[in-house]
Amino acid sequence: MNTVLKTDAAAPSTVVVRRKIPASAAELFDAWLDPQALAIWMRPTGIRRTTATTDARVGGRYEILMEGDQTTHPHHGVYRLIDRPRRLVFTWISKATEGRETLVTVDFQPHGDLTEVVITHERLPDGASASHTEGWTSALARLADRGASANPA
Repeated sequence: MNTVLKTDAAAPSTVVVRRKIPASAAELFDAWLDPQALAIWMRPTGIRRTTATTDARVGGRYEILMEGDQTTHPHHGVYRLIDRPRRLVFTWISKATEGRETLVTVDFQPHGDLTEVVITHERLPDGASASHTEGWTSALARLADRGASANPA
């Protein structure tokens, strides 16, 4: 279930994307901080190669480079909260956010043998909701395909 929330015309948009994945919260959480794992699954539709660097600590920076056929899409930000295996919060800056700092919260909610991963992406500029909904949905599908093997360590 994906949701785009907007309170008024002047307010930035919020996108919520969720998916239940057959893996533990800890395994999925770790896949968000491990650069090798990110390079495997953080590859939305149309991206042929991803590279990532992470400094997985509060205040640490990350960079994700998504390479398409014609261009490279750099994304970067800072980790604001790392609460393993429950919640990860980080800023997200890219060309698609018009260079503005946006905020991503990822919640990991256990449901028996499944974990629901809920991505809430806030402060998106007008016109950026659809592409981010598609990107996060596609990335979660790849993470689900990898499941517990998303973390190569």
